[in-house]
Amino acid sequence: MNDNRAIDLRSDTITQPTPAMREAMADAEVGDDVFGEDPTVQRLEARVAGMLGKESALFTPSGTMANQLAVRTHTEPGDEILIDANAHISYYEAGGPAALSGVSCRCLSGVRGVFTATDVETALRPPDQHFPPTKLVCLENTHNRGGGTIWPMERIREVADIARRQGLRMHLDGARLWNASVATGIDERNYAAQFDSVSVCFSKGLGAPVGSALCGSRDFIQRARRFRKMFGGGMRQAGILAAGALYALEHHRSRLAEDHANARALANGLARLSGIELDSATVQTNIVFFSVSTMPAKELVLRLDRAGVRMLATGSNGIRAVTSLMVTADDMLKAVEIVSRAMQSC
Repeated sequence: MNDNRAIDLRSDTITQPTPAMREAMADAEVGDDVFGEDPTVQRLEARVAGMLGKESALFTPSGTMANQLAVRTHTEPGDEILIDANAHISYYEAGGPAALSGVSCRCLSGVRGVFTATDVETALRPPDQHFPPTKLVCLENTHNRGGGTIWPMERIREVADIARRQGLRMHLDGARLWNASVATGIDERNYAAQFDSVSVCFSKGLGAPVGSALCGSRDFIQRARRFRKMFGGGMRQAGILAAGALYALEHHRSRLAEDHANARALANGLARLSGIELDSATVQTNIVFFSVSTMPAKELVLRLDRAGVRMLATGSNGIRAVTSLMVTADDMLKAVEIVSRAMQSC
Protein backbone atom coordinates (compact mmCIF):
# COMPACT_ATOMS: atom_id res chain seq x y z
CA MET A 1 0.00 0.00 0.00
CA ASN A 2 1.03 3.60 -0.58
CA ASP A 3 2.42 5.01 2.69
CA ASN A 4 0.96 8.42 1.78
CA ARG A 5 -2.60 7.17 1.56
CA ALA A 6 -5.20 8.19 4.15
CA ILE A 7 -6.04 5.68 6.86
CA ASP A 8 -9.77 5.58 6.20
CA LEU A 9 -11.75 4.43 9.24
CA ARG A 10 -15.04 6.12 8.42
CA SER A 11 -16.81 2.86 7.57
CA ASP A 12 -16.35 -0.62 6.17
CA THR A 13 -18.42 0.58 3.20
CA ILE A 14 -15.31 2.27 1.79
CA THR A 15 -13.82 -1.08 0.78
CA GLN A 16 -12.81 -1.46 -2.85
CA PRO A 17 -12.80 -4.66 -4.89
CA THR A 18 -9.52 -6.52 -5.09
CA PRO A 19 -7.93 -7.27 -8.49
CA ALA A 20 -9.14 -10.88 -8.27
CA MET A 21 -12.69 -9.73 -7.51
CA ARG A 22 -12.59 -7.33 -10.44
CA GLU A 23 -11.51 -10.19 -12.69
CA ALA A 24 -14.40 -12.36 -11.46
CA MET A 25 -16.81 -9.51 -12.17
CA ALA A 26 -15.42 -8.92 -15.64
CA ASP A 27 -15.84 -12.61 -16.50
CA ALA A 28 -19.38 -12.91 -15.07
CA GLU A 29 -22.07 -14.59 -17.13
CA VAL A 30 -25.05 -12.23 -17.26
CA GLY A 31 -28.66 -11.96 -18.35
CA ASP A 32 -31.74 -9.86 -17.59
CA ASP A 33 -32.44 -10.41 -13.90
CA VAL A 34 -35.95 -8.86 -14.02
CA PHE A 35 -36.79 -11.58 -16.52
CA GLY A 36 -35.15 -14.09 -14.18
CA GLU A 37 -32.41 -14.78 -16.72
CA ASP A 38 -29.17 -13.80 -14.97
CA PRO A 39 -27.36 -17.02 -14.06
CA THR A 40 -24.81 -15.36 -11.78
CA VAL A 41 -27.53 -13.65 -9.74
CA GLN A 42 -29.31 -16.98 -9.52
CA ARG A 43 -26.15 -18.66 -8.22
CA LEU A 44 -25.67 -15.93 -5.62
CA GLU A 45 -29.26 -16.11 -4.42
CA ALA A 46 -29.11 -19.91 -4.14
CA ARG A 47 -25.77 -19.71 -2.32
CA VAL A 48 -26.94 -17.18 0.25
CA ALA A 49 -30.27 -18.91 0.84
CA GLY A 50 -28.41 -22.16 1.45
CA MET A 51 -25.92 -20.54 3.80
CA LEU A 52 -28.74 -19.08 5.90
CA GLY A 53 -30.99 -22.13 5.77
CA LYS A 54 -33.80 -20.33 3.94
CA GLU A 55 -35.83 -21.42 0.94
CA SER A 56 -35.09 -18.41 -1.23
CA ALA A 57 -33.18 -15.15 -1.53
CA LEU A 58 -33.40 -11.88 -3.44
CA PHE A 59 -30.42 -9.81 -4.59
CA THR A 60 -30.85 -6.10 -3.85
CA PRO A 61 -28.78 -2.99 -4.60
CA SER A 62 -28.40 -2.07 -0.91
CA GLY A 63 -28.95 -3.18 2.65
CA THR A 64 -31.45 -0.38 3.15
CA MET A 65 -33.56 -1.71 0.30
CA ALA A 66 -33.33 -5.26 1.65
CA ASN A 67 -34.53 -4.11 5.08
CA GLN A 68 -37.30 -1.94 3.70
CA LEU A 69 -38.48 -4.79 1.48
CA ALA A 70 -38.66 -6.98 4.57
CA VAL A 71 -40.76 -4.41 6.42
CA ARG A 72 -43.10 -3.95 3.45
CA THR A 73 -43.44 -7.67 2.81
CA HIS A 74 -44.23 -8.53 6.43
CA THR A 75 -46.70 -5.69 7.03
CA GLU A 76 -49.53 -3.61 5.67
CA PRO A 77 -49.97 0.17 5.95
CA GLY A 78 -51.11 1.14 9.44
CA ASP A 79 -49.21 -1.67 11.15
CA GLU A 80 -46.45 -1.24 13.73
CA ILE A 81 -43.00 -2.75 14.12
CA LEU A 82 -40.94 -3.14 17.31
CA ILE A 83 -37.31 -2.10 16.98
CA ASP A 84 -34.40 -0.70 18.95
CA ALA A 85 -34.35 3.10 19.00
CA ASN A 86 -30.86 3.18 17.49
CA ALA A 87 -31.36 0.44 14.90
CA HIS A 88 -30.31 1.14 11.32
CA ILE A 89 -33.86 0.59 10.01
CA SER A 90 -35.31 3.28 12.25
CA TYR A 91 -32.28 5.61 12.50
CA TYR A 92 -30.45 5.58 9.17
CA GLU A 93 -32.97 4.60 6.50
CA ALA A 94 -34.53 8.01 5.82
CA GLY A 95 -37.93 7.30 7.37
CA GLY A 96 -38.42 4.33 5.05
CA PRO A 97 -40.87 2.36 7.22
CA ALA A 98 -43.31 5.30 7.24
CA ALA A 99 -42.71 6.48 3.68
CA LEU A 100 -42.56 3.15 1.88
CA SER A 101 -44.67 0.83 4.03
CA GLY A 102 -46.92 3.17 5.97
CA VAL A 103 -45.94 1.59 9.28
CA SER A 104 -44.85 3.14 12.56
CA CYS A 105 -41.79 2.18 14.58
CA ARG A 106 -42.36 1.53 18.28
CA CYS A 107 -38.83 2.03 19.55
CA LEU A 108 -37.36 0.02 22.41
CA SER A 109 -34.50 1.20 24.61
CA GLY A 110 -31.90 -1.51 24.23
CA VAL A 111 -28.45 -1.59 25.82
CA ARG A 112 -25.93 -1.08 23.03
CA GLY A 113 -28.70 -2.08 20.66
CA VAL A 114 -29.75 -5.24 22.51
CA PHE A 115 -33.20 -5.36 24.09
CA THR A 116 -34.96 -8.11 26.02
CA ALA A 117 -38.03 -10.31 25.68
CA THR A 118 -39.50 -8.35 28.57
CA ASP A 119 -39.01 -5.14 26.58
CA VAL A 120 -41.00 -6.69 23.74
CA GLU A 121 -43.74 -7.99 25.99
CA THR A 122 -44.05 -4.66 27.78
CA ALA A 123 -44.38 -2.79 24.48
CA LEU A 124 -47.25 -4.96 23.26
CA ARG A 125 -50.72 -3.49 23.70
CA PRO A 126 -54.06 -5.30 23.83
CA PRO A 127 -56.09 -5.46 20.62
CA ASP A 128 -57.94 -2.17 20.36
CA GLN A 129 -59.15 -0.08 17.45
CA HIS A 130 -57.16 2.87 18.82
CA PHE A 131 -53.80 1.09 18.39
CA PRO A 132 -51.86 0.01 15.30
CA PRO A 133 -51.52 -3.78 15.06
CA THR A 134 -48.00 -4.94 15.94
CA LYS A 135 -46.75 -7.30 13.25
CA LEU A 136 -42.95 -7.46 13.24
CA VAL A 137 -39.94 -7.46 15.57
CA CYS A 138 -36.63 -6.29 14.04
CA LEU A 139 -33.15 -7.03 15.43
CA GLU A 140 -29.77 -5.81 14.17
CA ASN A 141 -26.75 -8.12 14.53
CA THR A 142 -24.11 -6.83 14.79
CA HIS A 143 -25.54 -3.50 15.94
CA ASN A 144 -23.96 -0.52 14.22
CA ARG A 145 -24.73 2.28 16.69
CA GLY A 146 -24.24 -0.18 19.53
CA GLY A 147 -20.58 -0.29 18.54
CA GLY A 148 -20.60 -3.54 16.58
CA THR A 149 -22.31 -5.33 19.45
CA ILE A 150 -23.19 -8.99 18.97
CA TRP A 151 -26.62 -10.16 20.06
CA PRO A 152 -26.19 -13.14 22.46
CA MET A 153 -27.85 -16.20 20.97
CA GLU A 154 -29.80 -16.87 24.16
CA ARG A 155 -31.22 -13.34 24.08
CA ILE A 156 -32.26 -13.82 20.44
CA ARG A 157 -34.04 -17.07 21.34
CA GLU A 158 -35.88 -15.38 24.21
CA VAL A 159 -37.09 -12.54 21.96
CA ALA A 160 -38.05 -14.99 19.20
CA ASP A 161 -39.99 -17.11 21.69
CA ILE A 162 -42.13 -14.22 22.89
CA ALA A 163 -42.61 -13.06 19.28
CA ARG A 164 -43.87 -16.49 18.23
CA ARG A 165 -46.20 -16.72 21.20
CA GLN A 166 -47.64 -13.34 20.27
CA GLY A 167 -47.98 -14.18 16.57
CA LEU A 168 -45.29 -11.71 15.47
CA ARG A 169 -42.82 -12.11 12.62
CA MET A 170 -39.07 -11.71 13.14
CA HIS A 171 -36.65 -9.89 10.81
CA LEU A 172 -32.88 -9.74 11.23
CA ASP A 173 -30.90 -6.84 9.83
CA GLY A 174 -27.77 -8.93 9.38
CA ALA A 175 -25.74 -6.45 7.37
CA ARG A 176 -22.77 -7.45 9.53
CA LEU A 177 -23.98 -10.94 10.45
CA TRP A 178 -20.75 -12.25 8.91
CA ASN A 179 -18.84 -10.37 11.63
CA ALA A 180 -20.98 -11.85 14.39
CA SER A 181 -20.44 -15.34 13.04
CA VAL A 182 -16.67 -14.97 12.71
CA ALA A 183 -16.38 -13.45 16.18
CA THR A 184 -18.47 -16.10 17.96
CA GLY A 185 -17.93 -19.19 15.83
CA ILE A 186 -21.74 -19.53 15.56
CA ASP A 187 -22.73 -20.35 12.00
CA GLU A 188 -24.86 -17.76 10.18
CA ARG A 189 -27.48 -20.45 9.61
CA ASN A 190 -27.94 -20.88 13.38
CA TYR A 191 -28.51 -17.17 13.83
CA ALA A 192 -30.90 -17.04 10.87
CA ALA A 193 -32.96 -19.97 12.14
CA GLN A 194 -34.64 -17.71 14.69
CA PHE A 195 -35.97 -15.32 12.03
CA ASP A 196 -38.60 -15.31 9.29
CA SER A 197 -36.40 -13.06 7.15
CA VAL A 198 -32.76 -12.01 7.13
CA SER A 199 -30.88 -9.33 5.22
CA VAL A 200 -27.12 -9.59 4.69
CA CYS A 201 -24.68 -7.18 3.07
CA PHE A 202 -21.80 -7.88 0.69
CA SER A 203 -20.43 -4.34 0.37
CA LYS A 204 -19.20 -3.76 3.93
CA GLY A 205 -16.56 -6.00 5.48
CA LEU A 206 -16.76 -8.53 2.64
CA GLY A 207 -15.54 -5.87 0.23
CA ALA A 208 -17.89 -6.24 -2.74
CA PRO A 209 -18.67 -2.93 -4.45
CA VAL A 210 -22.47 -3.22 -4.36
CA GLY A 211 -25.23 -5.39 -3.02
CA SER A 212 -27.17 -7.13 -0.28
CA ALA A 213 -29.61 -10.00 -0.15
CA LEU A 214 -32.93 -10.66 1.57
CA CYS A 215 -33.67 -14.26 2.53
CA GLY A 216 -36.83 -16.01 3.63
CA SER A 217 -39.47 -18.48 2.55
CA ARG A 218 -40.24 -18.97 -1.12
CA ASP A 219 -43.61 -17.19 -0.81
CA PHE A 220 -42.07 -14.34 1.16
CA ILE A 221 -39.38 -13.72 -1.47
CA GLN A 222 -41.92 -13.94 -4.29
CA ARG A 223 -43.91 -11.16 -2.61
CA ALA A 224 -40.73 -9.17 -1.89
CA ARG A 225 -39.67 -9.43 -5.53
CA ARG A 226 -42.74 -7.43 -6.57
CA PHE A 227 -41.96 -4.74 -3.99
CA ARG A 228 -38.33 -4.64 -5.16
CA LYS A 229 -39.61 -3.73 -8.61
CA MET A 230 -41.99 -1.17 -7.09
CA PHE A 231 -39.15 0.44 -5.11
CA GLY A 232 -36.98 0.70 -8.21
CA GLY A 233 -34.62 -2.14 -7.35
CA GLY A 234 -35.18 -4.38 -10.34
CA MET A 235 -31.80 -4.71 -12.07
CA ARG A 236 -30.93 -6.03 -15.50
CA GLN A 237 -27.47 -7.54 -16.18
CA ALA A 238 -26.77 -7.59 -12.44
CA GLY A 239 -24.53 -10.66 -12.66
CA ILE A 240 -21.52 -8.35 -12.85
CA LEU A 241 -22.38 -7.18 -9.33
CA ALA A 242 -23.42 -10.61 -8.10
CA ALA A 243 -20.06 -12.02 -9.17
CA GLY A 244 -18.32 -9.61 -6.80
CA ALA A 245 -20.58 -10.74 -3.98
CA LEU A 246 -19.96 -14.42 -4.75
CA TYR A 247 -16.22 -13.83 -4.75
CA ALA A 248 -16.49 -12.02 -1.42
CA LEU A 249 -18.42 -14.88 0.15
CA GLU A 250 -15.82 -17.40 -0.94
CA HIS A 251 -12.67 -15.44 -0.16
CA HIS A 252 -13.30 -12.65 2.36
CA ARG A 253 -15.41 -14.04 5.19
CA SER A 254 -12.71 -15.62 7.33
CA ARG A 255 -10.44 -12.58 7.04
CA LEU A 256 -12.99 -10.53 9.01
CA ALA A 257 -11.12 -11.78 12.07
CA GLU A 258 -8.27 -9.46 11.00
CA ASP A 259 -10.64 -6.49 11.12
CA HIS A 260 -11.73 -7.47 14.62
CA ALA A 261 -8.13 -7.75 15.80
CA ASN A 262 -7.30 -4.37 14.28
CA ALA A 263 -10.31 -2.78 15.98
CA ARG A 264 -9.22 -4.15 19.35
CA ALA A 265 -5.69 -2.88 18.82
CA LEU A 266 -7.01 0.55 17.88
CA ALA A 267 -9.32 0.62 20.91
CA ASN A 268 -6.56 -0.44 23.29
CA GLY A 269 -4.30 2.29 21.98
CA LEU A 270 -6.94 5.01 22.09
CA ALA A 271 -8.04 4.02 25.60
CA ARG A 272 -4.59 4.96 26.90
CA LEU A 273 -4.76 8.53 25.59
CA SER A 274 -5.61 11.42 27.90
CA GLY A 275 -8.89 13.07 26.92
CA ILE A 276 -10.28 9.91 25.31
CA GLU A 277 -13.06 7.94 26.98
CA LEU A 278 -13.26 4.37 25.73
CA ASP A 279 -13.94 1.01 27.31
CA SER A 280 -12.01 -1.29 25.01
CA ALA A 281 -13.80 -4.32 26.49
CA THR A 282 -16.94 -3.25 24.62
CA VAL A 283 -15.25 -3.66 21.21
CA GLN A 284 -16.54 -7.02 19.97
CA THR A 285 -16.10 -6.77 16.21
CA ASN A 286 -14.86 -4.06 13.83
CA ILE A 287 -16.52 -0.90 15.18
CA VAL A 288 -14.97 1.41 17.77
CA PHE A 289 -16.86 4.26 19.43
CA PHE A 290 -15.11 6.69 21.72
CA SER A 291 -15.70 10.07 23.32
CA VAL A 292 -13.38 13.07 23.41
CA SER A 293 -13.52 15.40 26.40
CA THR A 294 -11.05 18.15 25.44
CA MET A 295 -12.61 19.47 22.23
CA PRO A 296 -15.70 19.01 20.04
CA ALA A 297 -15.67 15.74 18.14
CA LYS A 298 -15.95 17.56 14.81
CA GLU A 299 -12.80 19.53 15.61
CA LEU A 300 -10.81 16.40 16.34
CA VAL A 301 -12.16 14.70 13.20
CA LEU A 302 -11.08 17.71 11.14
CA ARG A 303 -7.58 17.63 12.65
CA LEU A 304 -7.29 13.93 11.98
CA ASP A 305 -8.44 14.32 8.39
CA ARG A 306 -5.72 16.90 7.79
CA ALA A 307 -3.18 14.48 9.28
CA GLY A 308 -4.30 11.53 7.14
CA VAL A 309 -6.73 9.63 9.38
CA ARG A 310 -10.44 9.65 8.53
CA MET A 311 -13.13 9.00 11.16
CA LEU A 312 -16.75 10.09 11.65
CA ALA A 313 -18.17 12.35 14.35
CA THR A 314 -21.35 10.79 15.75
CA GLY A 315 -22.37 13.62 18.07
CA SER A 316 -20.93 16.54 19.97
CA ASN A 317 -18.35 14.33 21.70
CA GLY A 318 -18.63 10.94 19.99
CA ILE A 319 -16.45 9.53 17.20
CA ARG A 320 -16.69 6.26 15.29
CA ALA A 321 -13.87 4.29 13.68
CA VAL A 322 -14.45 1.14 11.63
CA THR A 323 -11.78 -1.29 10.45
CA SER A 324 -11.90 -3.09 7.11
CA LEU A 325 -9.72 -4.78 4.52
CA MET A 326 -8.50 -1.34 3.46
CA VAL A 327 -6.39 -0.88 6.61
CA THR A 328 -3.62 -2.87 8.29
CA ALA A 329 -2.30 -3.59 11.78
CA ASP A 330 0.45 -1.03 11.21
CA ASP A 331 -2.21 1.51 10.32
CA MET A 332 -3.71 1.09 13.78
CA LEU A 333 -0.43 2.04 15.43
CA LYS A 334 -0.08 5.05 13.14
CA ALA A 335 -3.68 6.10 13.77
CA VAL A 336 -3.20 6.08 17.54
CA GLU A 337 -0.04 8.19 17.17
CA ILE A 338 -1.85 10.67 14.95
CA VAL A 339 -4.80 10.91 17.36
CA SER A 340 -2.38 11.53 20.22
CA ARG A 341 -0.68 14.37 18.33
CA ALA A 342 -4.01 15.86 17.27
CA MET A 343 -5.22 15.85 20.87
CA GLN A 344 -2.10 17.71 21.99
CA SER A 345 -1.92 20.30 19.17
CA CYS A 346 -3.36 23.76 19.56
